[in-house]
Amino acid sequence: MITLFHCVSARSFRPLWTMEELDMRQGIDYELRMLPFPPRVHMREYLSVNPLGTVPAFFDGDVKMTESAAISQYLVSKYGPSPLEVTRDEADYGAWLNWVHYGEATLTFPQTLVLRYRHMEPEERRLPQAADDYQRWFLARLRAVDAALPGAEFLCAGRFTAADISVGYALMLGEYLGLQEQFPSAVRDYWERLKRRDAYGRALEAQALAAEAQGISPVPAPLAGRSIGVLPVRLGQ
Repeated sequence: MITLFHCVSARSFRPLWTMEELDMRQGIDYELRMLPFPPRVHMREYLSVNPLGTVPAFFDGDVKMTESAAISQYLVSKYGPSPLEVTRDEADYGAWLNWVHYGEATLTFPQTLVLRYRHMEPEERRLPQAADDYQRWFLARLRAVDAALPGAEFLCAGRFTAADISVGYALMLGEYLGLQEQFPSAVRDYWERLKRRDAYGRALEAQALAAEAQGISPVPAPLAGRSIGVLPVRLGQ
């Protein structure tokens, strides 16, 4: 049994989405344990699971992992063969690895600073200049995604892969932060294609149902009540 500790629509959505994509072909069984955000503040006992107090925390037997993009890579490699993985004998193997990690290291990182210094800190600790600078950083880094898309439906290997999940989560967070209208048009179209995938909808549904069953708000806590974007929490919404 795989266990994934998850906050609604946090980085841990990457492995959740990956497992739902694999479930279409592999029948992977997993347990989703929902946490209030941030768990290191609202569920201190979680520190015994992950001393950093962050999500994801992922367990597969004796394997423990905490990096969302790496977990997606692990899943498609271990539970393959799957078209979600680009293998070493394929021409786009290097590009695939690059995109898998670009989604987190280059695209998600600056957004976490926008989230913190524009929305999460108390009013007196917010840093509008820092938030604006990191927002521009994120949007500028989308140029690489934009350059990869002309004539292509997905980022590499001519098919949907874990690279699209990794980058797609960064676009999901960008939409939630109200930045979607500033995406290049090809990137907006690409994100709309990703959102139409059945497994993406199932992942949204899975987290909403698990949150309800476990007494966790289905609305991402850091931005609850803020009018800065719309992120569906149930399939079809």
